[in-house]
Amino acid sequence: MTNIRIRKAEGTWVVRSGGAVLGETSNALELTEGDMDPVIYFPREDIAMAFLDRTSKTTRCEHKGEASYFSIANKSSVTENAAWSYEDPKEDAAAIKGHLAFVLSDSVKVEQV
Repeated sequence: MTNIRIRKAEGTWVVRSGGAVLGETSNALELTEGDMDPVIYFPREDIAMAFLDRTSKTTRCEHKGEASYFSIANKSSVTENAAWSYEDPKEDAAAIKGHLAFVLSDSVKVEQV
């Protein structure tokens, strides 16, 4: 079984898209799964959800459940399927319910500030 570890991420985290700040939080969670890079999950209440549009894409993780995806729309562009959320995560990942994580790219950056 994959080892999922979720802990409070230290410090303050920000997510930017196209240079605009989409969210900033000191309540981020860090999820580590096996030997993959850690993923930062932002509480939904700390994200400007008006810029996110839910898409039809879903993926399934045997350890976390089904993920729903969101595109980010800002003045200059739309980044398809740039964020995901587990609406009803499995027990091992229950702490990330109500949180969003982001696909890192040239236009989407997650940084500790």
